Amino acid sequence: MVTSIQFWLKSFGLIDDQQRTTPVADVVFEDDGKDPYLEDIGSLWLLHYLLVTTKQASIYSLVFNEFRKERIEFTKEQVINFLERKCKESEQNISRRSLQRDVDVFVKNYLRPSSKSGNVEDDFSALLLDLDLVQEMDRTTAATNLYKIESYERADLPAEILLYCLLDQEAGHSISFDSLLIREDGIGLIFALTRRGLLQKINEITEKFPGITFTDDAGIREIQFTERPDQRAVLEQYYGA
Repeated sequence: MVTSIQFWLKSFGLIDDQQRTTPVADVVFEDDGKDPYLEDIGSLWLLHYLLVTTKQASIYSLVFNEFRKERIEFTKEQVINFLERKCKESEQNISRRSLQRDVDVFVKNYLRPSSKSGNVEDDFSALLLDLDLVQEMDRTTAATNLYKIESYERADLPAEILLYCLLDQEAGHSISFDSLLIREDGIGLIFALTRRGLLQKINEITEKFPGITFTDDAGIREIQFTERPDQRAVLEQYYGA
């Protein structure tokens, strides 16, 4: 049990290799944490980002970065086959049964149940269901359960949370809009954002943070920093610290 808890804390980016709490954990969960019971949708988006980018639980990175480029609609079996292929490419020997369990957990983590199961364990495993990232399609049109991860504008994704994630990855003074949208671990793929949705979020960021601008010159779109905000300060601003 302890090992499992440590694994998921590390997967969600809340502890590091030395078991020390990370800045995100300090802001959100510590003694005077801003959202210890995960009641704020921004906290869930942040945890999703960390779950994908830490790559500790690699299925999340593989699905959002690679698998979605192959297909938006899918069955569990298709995800399992994809993971088996990736294991072979990296010369990892992981049993199909283990992959089946991992895919079950992945779907439960995001899928909004159609009815109350009454199972406490199932409710806990659906930690990220409010993000509405994984949706179940009409069962009458398929012989087996069919799911999808479709890109949307994500109106409930706070601009400050997106900025925190952007600062977490980018060290330069300018960032290509297209790279944010389509490259591995880019916020477009991680949050399943449409082009319009990402542009709206960037406009929100530039309105709230004067040191950040967005330019569109001859079709070249870039975010530019004249002053880079401190990551922790961005989080604390979001939570009203």
